[in-house]
Amino acid sequence: MTGLQRSWVESANSAETDFPLNNLPYGVFSTSNEDERCGVAIGDQILDVALLESEGLIKLGPKPVLDLPFWNDVMELGPDKWAELRARLTELLGKGGDPALSGNTELRAAALVLQADAKLHMPFVVSEYTDFYAGRHHAFNVGTMFRGPENALPPNWLHIPIGYNGRASSVVLSGTDIRRPWGQLKGPDDPRPRFEPSERFDIELEMGAIVGTASEGPITLDEADQNIFGYVLLNDWSARDIQAWEYQPLGPFQSKATATSISPWIVTAAALDPFRCKTPPREVELLAHLKDTGPMLFDIDLSISLQPEGGTDSIIAETNYNEMYYSAAQQLAHHTTSGCAMNVGDLLGSGTISGPEKHNRGSLLELSWGGKEPFTLDDGTERSFIEDGDTLTLRGAAHGDGYRIGFGACEGTVLPALKSPFG
Repeated sequence: MTGLQRSWVESANSAETDFPLNNLPYGVFSTSNEDERCGVAIGDQILDVALLESEGLIKLGPKPVLDLPFWNDVMELGPDKWAELRARLTELLGKGGDPALSGNTELRAAALVLQADAKLHMPFVVSEYTDFYAGRHHAFNVGTMFRGPENALPPNWLHIPIGYNGRASSVVLSGTDIRRPWGQLKGPDDPRPRFEPSERFDIELEMGAIVGTASEGPITLDEADQNIFGYVLLNDWSARDIQAWEYQPLGPFQSKATATSISPWIVTAAALDPFRCKTPPREVELLAHLKDTGPMLFDIDLSISLQPEGGTDSIIAETNYNEMYYSAAQQLAHHTTSGCAMNVGDLLGSGTISGPEKHNRGSLLELSWGGKEPFTLDDGTERSFIEDGDTLTLRGAAHGDGYRIGFGACEGTVLPALKSPFG
């Protein structure tokens, strides 16, 4: 594994930054005097790549693609251009690299914006959104709660990555407040459902894979791996009580439609390449179209923290993306088997990422074991599910030799439910 790549942007050379030269994640930002455009995080700065494109220092095609408020047009250029852009950015920002930027004091001052002085926006236009249920520890925990350990995994689980089609409109940027949802709730002893705000509101710690190359018809696992542009942290907010009533027989619907938060920076597959690792050993041999052809997971440390309104932040869970049973490439390849066309900007949620121990559980449902075992925060207060005013934050980073590849925070604060329009 390579060590830290040094940049003339000094803040990028810290072992603590999420955004060293090794990373170069893609986002969209604006400032008080400039509209939304594409940017690249480097240390505590944002490189205005739209400006560099206008100055001729970056050229990806006959027309500009970086002065837009999304990265979809860059994705459409394909993997060769993705690699070309990454190489050019490394050249422009690397220590001893192209002096056209590093040696031009005026341009350098204009092209670098402090992250603290910028507003971040959705980094891409979400075409479609699919959420999977592909973490074995999570699936086993949830199945055990409702069906017992002997029937925890459904018969198909070890053969295919189970998923459902969600709402692209539910995807929001980190920092967006989340309003507690209304829905039909029904306890096991209730004679009929009632319409009330969710009482068992939850999160799911996931990774999101972004499809960068469109496809029509089935594609191979290796093709699927090449078609993934990058990754984000993803929080699939979940109303467990709404879900419990509605999910038979077709699965989640309104319980998962409140919001899906993502982190603001797209960490490219190329940046994560040094951290590739294998999926866990297979208990059941997969069919040919899903058989592993190489390491397609990533070693990424992940955490969840919860901060009550006016309180202190407590880390409530820590796990790793390498706990997934199915990789994003397997999820994408499986998605195409029916002939389903995949589009640039499609977002695939990994499913909840939990590990083998209690402190590795990626949802409050698991941490509190369905509310039966409340857990204690650092300030001594207890939680089973999310209370109004709580801020939930996901963080993640892959750790190299003297550097880290981070994603930035994925956070949201839960607001009280609105007054019902139905009286």
